[in-house]
Amino acid sequence: MRWLGLLRPGDWLLVALGLLFCALSIPLAWQAGVADKAIVRRGGELFSELDLSRNGRIDVPGPLGTTTVVVDKRRVRVASDPGPRQYCVRQGWLARPGEIAICAPNQVSVEVQGSKRRYDSLSY
Repeated sequence: MRWLGLLRPGDWLLVALGLLFCALSIPLAWQAGVADKAIVRRGGELFSELDLSRNGRIDVPGPLGTTTVVVDKRRVRVASDPGPRQYCVRQGWLARPGEIAICAPNQVSVEVQGSKRRYDSLSY
């Protein structure tokens, strides 16, 4: 705690500006735009592109059975899947660009895309 006495008013100003900069940059770092469509893949191949502005449902056949994908209120989810662990169903609603649900045993995936391409450490 002795180091607090060593800080001068200019140091406090610099700390405050740094914190303000960090707080203002957080929303910009996670901004990925608005979700426009959902890409449904089967076996790594494009199966369907779903417009998120239209509610609907699509059945995707796979090696284990049929996976049901539902679009509602500009979001998408895997409603049912014949896989044993149901990880993609538990993923829930996907609404932001870059979110993905993968039903690996049935070789089906659903990815949300927007107008901006979102990058992360894997795609960098």
